[in-house]
Parts: sequence; C-alpha cells; structure tokens
Amino acid sequence: MQNFQLSNSWQGWGMEPVDINLFSHSLSSIERFILSPVIHIMPTVQKSTLIQRVFYVFALCILSLSIAGCSTVKDTFDFLPFVDNGEDTAIINQEEAANLLAQGMEAYNTGNYYDALQAFNQILDQYPFSPQAVLAELRAADCHYYRGEYIEAKTLYQEFEERHPTNEAIAYVMFQIGMCDFRRTDRIDRDISGAREAISDFSKLLRSFPDSPYTREAKAHIAAAREFLVNHEYFVAVFYVRTEQYKQAEHRLKYLLKMYPDSTIAPKARNLLERLEAGNPPKWGLRRWLPDLHMPALKFWDSDTADPDKSPQNGTKTEP
Repeated sequence: MQNFQLSNSWQGWGMEPVDINLFSHSLSSIERFILSPVIHIMPTVQKSTLIQRVFYVFALCILSLSIAGCSTVKDTFDFLPFVDNGEDTAIINQEEAANLLAQGMEAYNTGNYYDALQAFNQILDQYPFSPQAVLAELRAADCHYYRGEYIEAKTLYQEFEERHPTNEAIAYVMFQIGMCDFRRTDRIDRDISGAREAISDFSKLLRSFPDSPYTREAKAHIAAAREFLVNHEYFVAVFYVRTEQYKQAEHRLKYLLKMYPDSTIAPKARNLLERLEAGNPPKWGLRRWLPDLHMPALKFWDSDTADPDKSPQNGTKTEP
C-alpha cells in the first residue's frame, strides 16, 4: 500500500496528517473489511471537496465506535434507524397473533366458522411458530368439522396428532377423527367405508385412552357403526332375493347370523332364511323385508365396561 498523507484533506480542518499504513494496521479484520473501500480510494484522492471530507469523518466515526468497545458488526450499526435487532418485531408478531386468535375464537364461539377459519389460517400462514399456532391448528380442524367438511377436518386432525403426539388434546383429536368417518356415513346402500374406519378409529382411542372422557361416546358409536354394517349385509341378502339369487342370499344370511347373532336385524334375517330354506322365498312385498337404510341411533349403557357389540342383559338403555 502506498504511503499517503491526509494533509490535503485534513489540514484544513485543523488536524494532523495521518499515515494510512499505520491507520490500516491498527484495524481489526472486520474493521479493515468495512473500511477497505475508504482505504483503497484514499491514495487516489486529489481534491478535498466537502463531500469527501464528510465521508472521511463518517468513516472515522465508525472506526472510533468499533475501537471503543463494539464487539460485532451488528453492534456497530445498532444506532442506525434501519437496523432491526428482532426483539421489537417478535413482540409485535406475538401481539398480532394473539389478536387474530381472539378474533377467530370470537367467531368460532358464535358459530361463524368461515370467519374463524380465516383467522386461524392467517395465524398458521404468518405466525406458524407463535404460541397461538397450536390452538389455531386445532380449531381450524374443528371449523372444517362443524362446516360438514369431514375429509378436510380428518386430514387436519391427523396432522395435529402427528405433530403434537403428547398434547393434552390428543384424546379429543382421536375422537374427532372417528367422528369425521362416522359423520360421512349416510346410508347402507351407499359407500360404507366410513363406518368401518370409524370403528377402527374409536377402537384405537379406547386402546390408547381407556379412561378418557370420550370412552362412553366412543363405545356407543362403535355399536351404532357395527349395527349399520350388519344392516348392510342384510340389505345385500334382500337384494339377492329380489333378483332371485337365492343361494347367494342364503349364504349372506347365514354369515350374518353366525357373526352377529344378537344384532337388531337378526330376528328378521332368521325368518327370511327359514323361508328360503323351505323353498318359499317372498315374491312380493319385499319392501317390508328391508332394514332401516340410515345409521342406527346411538345407545348408551350405564356401565363403561359394557360390551358395545351386544345389548346388555340387565343394563338400562338410554337415548342420546
């Protein structure tokens, strides 16, 4: 580096000339990196204009702040208005997330699930790591559920279960997963996969949390879903009778009575099977042989240990 005296630039300011070699050697590596543009252009400066003098003063101010005890480049520039240290932003973000959660819960509690869902999704999009995000994630799934969007709700409940396996609301989440499958089950002459999946969902809940507040409800829903599947089997048997496929009908009825001898539809299935075996299948009035096409009503038992597959011998049945 060339020797350069800042006499032309600084003597007019009443300062002593500065040896640029000594000046650069006294800098730390970070400071030398910051001021390298200044050091490199100093040897080429020929005129000490006002702008150049101001620039040199600004550079020396930065240097003096660094030498005075600033340990990092970030600390050096903290006094500038455009430098953000992140603390104020974090506080503002948390306040905004809290406000959005309050708005969402107000809409949720009044049944306005559309606006509530918008607020919860905004939290998840803009503040995914905020303390409010977990509750927003759960309530977003609830909003879909109460809007009748059971497929979307089930997906969100399952994602919540995967992300927060130890959360205190997991038993509720598992129950809601079962309810999503149960609610999307309509008639026995349509898709019945929801009933099968609901039984699996509620059984998983009972195994994981046998003493949860949702145990009684889960057992009642399992019983209803199984009765629904039994009615579907009987409905198929009646269809075979209607199409005069009597052997297939007998096969279905025998399977039903063997697997579900205590089901509600069992007496009617037994009567129909006897007529088929006697060679006297019903030729008309088949409508009266049909089962209820919809999901059976829920039945509850006094004992939490009652077998949901069978009606209790001495238990009192109550409607929900």
